Amino acid sequence: MSGYKIKKINAIAEEGLNLFTDIFHVSVDEQAPDGIVLRSSQLDVDDYPTLLAVARAGAGTNNINVEKATEKGICIFNTPGANANAVVDLVFPMIGVWKRNIFRGIEFCKSLADMDPKKVGSEVEERKSAFRGEEIAGKTLGVIGLGQIGVRLANGGIFRHMKVNGFDPAPALRNIHQLSPEARICRSLNDAVGDADFVSLHLPLNDRTRNFVDSEFISRLKKGAVLINYSRGPIVEEEAVLEALDRGYLEAYLCDFPTPVLIGHPKILMTPHLGASTSESEENCARMAVTELSTYLKYGNVVHSVNFPNIESIPADKIHSRLIVINKDVPGMIAQVSKIFGNHNLNISSYLNQSNGTVGYNIVDVESEIPGSVVNEIKGNEDVIRTRVITFAE
Repeated sequence: MSGYKIKKINAIAEEGLNLFTDIFHVSVDEQAPDGIVLRSSQLDVDDYPTLLAVARAGAGTNNINVEKATEKGICIFNTPGANANAVVDLVFPMIGVWKRNIFRGIEFCKSLADMDPKKVGSEVEERKSAFRGEEIAGKTLGVIGLGQIGVRLANGGIFRHMKVNGFDPAPALRNIHQLSPEARICRSLNDAVGDADFVSLHLPLNDRTRNFVDSEFISRLKKGAVLINYSRGPIVEEEAVLEALDRGYLEAYLCDFPTPVLIGHPKILMTPHLGASTSESEENCARMAVTELSTYLKYGNVVHSVNFPNIESIPADKIHSRLIVINKDVPGMIAQVSKIFGNHNLNISSYLNQSNGTVGYNIVDVESEIPGSVVNEIKGNEDVIRTRVITFAE
């Protein structure tokens, strides 16, 4: 098995990078990488003709041109759930900071520093009623997007004695199975947000979700709701939110994405993109990203890809070569690949295939070397996007 060149972009936790074995050569300066591991930097896959796969140490992949990657047969991975605890750990404190007037109370306490020490106690008692807040127990939390973060936030709401409405247009069963039975799964967006005191967004950023929260969306919320965005900034149309805040329809907007338009508004509470910024989250994301990338390059296995179907196979001891065939999801591909192998008197030890409606992914194992003529014949099919041979025995 030959070595693989990895380009590292952004700061990736050493706990993850240390999982690369000695067949991987990691560099920030690599110009012809087989794989790339990164966090939030923009990446154009056209810049790297040799690229086989990209692993993002984070949940979203909007910083990568995924559609182009799919056309080129480049696998894109993310790390769902690895930063979920970090985000949830921040959202609930932010709700508390707003509803309990904690930020205003802290500023008030700071203002007492120059006061006569004998007067501090009486000043506190006299002024503390101005910071009286509200509890969240008994309030309704609407969670839009029931991925790992959304499910954990919903469960956290139940734990805090809130009523929880959850909505996801295409829920994954593996996530829904983790949802508290006390949470209410809604069949429509209106049902989820119509009576919610807090509406928290946990959606990926794509063409369907960009400006998802506009004036029409806000009109579905009840007056006085608090809108929370700890997913991606462009999911929310800022001007629509500002207008709703200024006319008193929304009580507040809590978000992780400061912009010049939002900064300084008295009804907006922001953090500087801290959702996944914990040492634990960064380590978890790095470990998962490196594992996904290295397993793909070594074995062709796909786990947590955003553009390829999930498929895994550990080669048996006698397997010499593995052929990966990535194709447009059209009928007959398995039969065509098998026929070409048969025509060349090559016995297939194992054949696995999965598809996701766009891409078909094939893992073909044989106990001998795969001649270039076989690969070239398969490549000649117009529906084949990419092929790759992995050799296990020298």
